[in-house]
Amino acid sequence: MPTGKIIAGRVLVVDDQPSNLRIISALLSRHGYTVHTAESGEEALEALERQSADLLLLDMMMPGMDGFQLLEEVRRHPDWSSLPVVFLTAAHDRDLLLRAFDSGAVDYVTKPFMPEELLARVQAHIGLKLTRDRLERVARERQELVNLVAHDLKNPLSSIFFASDLLITGQTRQDRIPRYLQMIRDSAEDALGYIRRYLETQQASARPRADGESAQACLADLARWIEQRYALQLEERGSRLRVGEAPGETAVGIDPLVLRQVCENLISNAIKYAPGSDIDLILRPAAPGYWQVRVEDRGPGIPPDQQSSLFTPFFRIGSGDAATDSMSTGLGLSLARQIVTASGGELRYEDREGGGASFVLELREAV
Repeated sequence: MPTGKIIAGRVLVVDDQPSNLRIISALLSRHGYTVHTAESGEEALEALERQSADLLLLDMMMPGMDGFQLLEEVRRHPDWSSLPVVFLTAAHDRDLLLRAFDSGAVDYVTKPFMPEELLARVQAHIGLKLTRDRLERVARERQELVNLVAHDLKNPLSSIFFASDLLITGQTRQDRIPRYLQMIRDSAEDALGYIRRYLETQQASARPRADGESAQACLADLARWIEQRYALQLEERGSRLRVGEAPGETAVGIDPLVLRQVCENLISNAIKYAPGSDIDLILRPAAPGYWQVRVEDRGPGIPPDQQSSLFTPFFRIGSGDAATDSMSTGLGLSLARQIVTASGGELRYEDREGGGASFVLELREAV
């Protein structure tokens, strides 16, 4: 018998002989594998639709759809294209075996097979498949992290460029210089905070603190921070930021940095897609136990046929400015919704009464 740790996995065995299916199924099941069986190519395709597999053990010669035809169908399907296939065959014809490898099989076992050989080959190919799956998952997670950090750094860096350009060109009043200097420092601190959050802790969304106390963000603090960060920027663009009355010391269940990050995405989008429009930040109670943070503008709004795709990754609505659009990744709203959902809240879009866009962030009130 093969030595070493058996790697569990799911195996689909396809053979037109019920006796072969029983023998192979019993052998693999005893060694910890989850086994499904099919007596024809058509049954195998139906089985794969119902349940994914880590390995396909496939009889080469079957009536109707033979192993080669089934393998061709499997390779056409995007979800099964990398599924490892091991042929079971009584044939020793060299040309037939070469055809099997050319068709995409990774190995073969000749009948009558030795149990030790079959187990060794199944273990080897499932091990390779599961290892590849893990590596692909890690690569996706790393890419998602890079996308997240790159996107979230854009907002504080844009504020730094905005304030520093005004200071360098001298296009601002003397009494506002300290506020722009503070904006540069605060934005730099935010950028470092995002780096620490995502790269050092690898934490991309709010979660309970280590001491068990849930994260809380004060809505009044949020309103003050938004006004300090964006009021002058909008004024320089000929617009106004109108911040509604903050609800005292009311707090909602989300990390303060995360809440600021989401609101920055919404406000920067309003600046981009509704140039010249005033922007309203409204804080108000919603359903019992919930509060709303609304970012509203008087721009063109979102066309009805595009609203369903608004929170889809990489979806972008053209702003009419080629330079601005080229800098957009189309990740902002998708990431914002993921973050809010992870915190138990909701982010949605509504057409604003009288024209414009309204993004509604709804969060549970902290207890």
